[in-house]
Amino acid sequence: MVFLGVIGFLVVLAAIYAPQYWVGHTMRRHGGHRPDFPGTGGEMAQHLVERYELEGVRVEATEAGDHYDPEARVVRLSQSNFDGANLTAVAVAAHEVGHALQHHRGERGLALRQSLAGLAMATDKVASVFFIAAPVLAILLRSPVAMFGMVLIGIGLLAVRILVHLVTLPVEYDASFNKALPMLRDGGYLADEDLAGARSVLKAAALTYVAAALTSLLNLARWVRILR
Repeated sequence: MVFLGVIGFLVVLAAIYAPQYWVGHTMRRHGGHRPDFPGTGGEMAQHLVERYELEGVRVEATEAGDHYDPEARVVRLSQSNFDGANLTAVAVAAHEVGHALQHHRGERGLALRQSLAGLAMATDKVASVFFIAAPVLAILLRSPVAMFGMVLIGIGLLAVRILVHLVTLPVEYDASFNKALPMLRDGGYLADEDLAGARSVLKAAALTYVAAALTSLLNLARWVRILR
């Protein structure tokens, strides 16, 4: 039984860490400088914004990770992708412009993702309250059952973020493979031998939030240690 428990624990760790590792590995693998590229990720994003006439959309560097902000109408790229002239930078830039194109066209999937993202942020905050209140309630009521009930509710609230990213995964894949890849391929921005690498980067870009959400499950272990 102990052996099976260890195996199960390792399987869970692999399921949590493997997607995050693959995303990071793919981004690094294609992140080497390419002197044959005529511009950076930031320049590519700006060019695509202008080419597809996405009026009012700006491009800027950020420390908060690559994303498109529909409220501010800004394509934000990490500094390495904004300044980098490599396959990762170009593909990620196209992916984020893909989200801007979704917004420009009024596609409902992006609006749904934004609404659910706000819900996930709210449930994360509420979950923290439940975790903090659990030991206090257990002491006041002198009931471990009450504490574990609060913890289970907190875990359920944290799981909302993962469900949100799974539900909105089609929006990410659309930005990568129905928007960004055709932009790069049909525009002739990449040579044929680079398209396979671009597909890998675009898949990684689509899975970034899911991988991060899975990794956030490790926060549960931290809370369990505190509550014990």
